Amino acid sequence: MLQIEIDEGSGFCFGVTTAIKKAEEELAKGTKLYCLGDIVHNSMEVERLTQQGLITINHDQLRELHDVTVLLRAHGEPPETYELARKNNIEIIDATCPVVLALQRRIKNQYEKNGNNITESVEKVDLEAELKNKQRASTAQIVIFGKNGHAEVLGLVGQTHSQAIVIENFEDVEKLDFNRDIYLYSQTTKSLNEFHRIIEYIQAHISEAAQFRSFDTICRQVANRMPNISSFAAKHDLILFVAGRKSSNGKVLFHECLSINPNSHQVESADEINMEWFDNVQTVGICGATSTPKWLMEECRDAILRQAETHTNEKE
Repeated sequence: MLQIEIDEGSGFCFGVTTAIKKAEEELAKGTKLYCLGDIVHNSMEVERLTQQGLITINHDQLRELHDVTVLLRAHGEPPETYELARKNNIEIIDATCPVVLALQRRIKNQYEKNGNNITESVEKVDLEAELKNKQRASTAQIVIFGKNGHAEVLGLVGQTHSQAIVIENFEDVEKLDFNRDIYLYSQTTKSLNEFHRIIEYIQAHISEAAQFRSFDTICRQVANRMPNISSFAAKHDLILFVAGRKSSNGKVLFHECLSINPNSHQVESADEINMEWFDNVQTVGICGATSTPKWLMEECRDAILRQAETHTNEKE
């Protein structure tokens, strides 16, 4: 009989858990609740909340709304979204992840220190002590290691009036100007190893006349899943990775599973499971991304066991 283990370290991160909890609380009150973008990059969970009454909208639809309640998901939003909500008398339920919120503030402060709408802050004093003059600051590059178009990255770039430079991978680092100061940040769910490779490359190529500073803004709750999921993938004959294919974190973690255990398969739901995968397999590990609900991994486990039992009974 198949032995199936669900990874205890997989499942929603704190930010996603909080956003879903806030949505469920508002819906339970009978509030007509809109969510700006999919609350999580998992179609099954989105459908579950839709059935409870959550209405998912995009930014164009938001502009047409007035006097309603809108939830902002864990990914965060640029300042323009809050300004629009104020103008349209929209009540905001802000479920931005605290880690993302802190990163937004940090990038905004950096942008202001570069001579753009400078405001007083403790961090301003710290950074200005390191900058040689305002002219140098105004030419500095704010660089974000992240996925172009990702909701979190759009929110981060928005803190700089779209002046920040986004690099999606190690190869993109070559487009930076190494004769100008560089301040490097990262989307919270990116690979820590690749981030360090980028840092090393910039350090090796930055002009002596320019300054380089990097800020490790990768969420440790996410980053720590990499070594954990590697160990988990190594101890099973087959890995079933459950995650939405739009999940950036899911792509990183599944790639890690594949690198450790080539007999790894990704599914979005139990309907995608192919029982032929389990021929000559004794142990199965089920894991997922920070956007994967526990109930979905359990549903996949139950589907495998049901089909395996049916197959056994047919043989008898």
